[in-house]
Amino acid sequence: MTGRMNISSGAPWESIVGYSRAVRIGNHLWVAGTTATDTSGNVVGVGDAAAQMRYALQKIGRALIEAGFTFADVVRTRTFVIDISQWETVGRVHGEFFGDVRPAATMVEVSNLVDPAHLIEIEVDAFKAD
Repeated sequence: MTGRMNISSGAPWESIVGYSRAVRIGNHLWVAGTTATDTSGNVVGVGDAAAQMRYALQKIGRALIEAGFTFADVVRTRTFVIDISQWETVGRVHGEFFGDVRPAATMVEVSNLVDPAHLIEIEVDAFKAD
């Protein structure tokens, strides 16, 4: 595949804000910042950073599959947390999904996310070798 492929999760915000859940061009895939928000707009795992990270990564997994990728193709992750003291809790969930893959990873504390109930947001980049 050499053209551009936009992947949508169907969330209403995608058309309002003008973004895609993921974009694939050739062997590269970029997955947008992903939170623990279900298809009805409800935050999953309120008050539980580990549950939110797990839900967000499962959501990312669906976008990876739709684009023809897997977690093994992820080369970079960026995690945004509102409380850096939760780094180990969030990091352990990251390890559940990427323990053997070991992508380049960054975690930073931010002051807020879109919904005050969001504790984490994560984005990933993937590359599929020929």
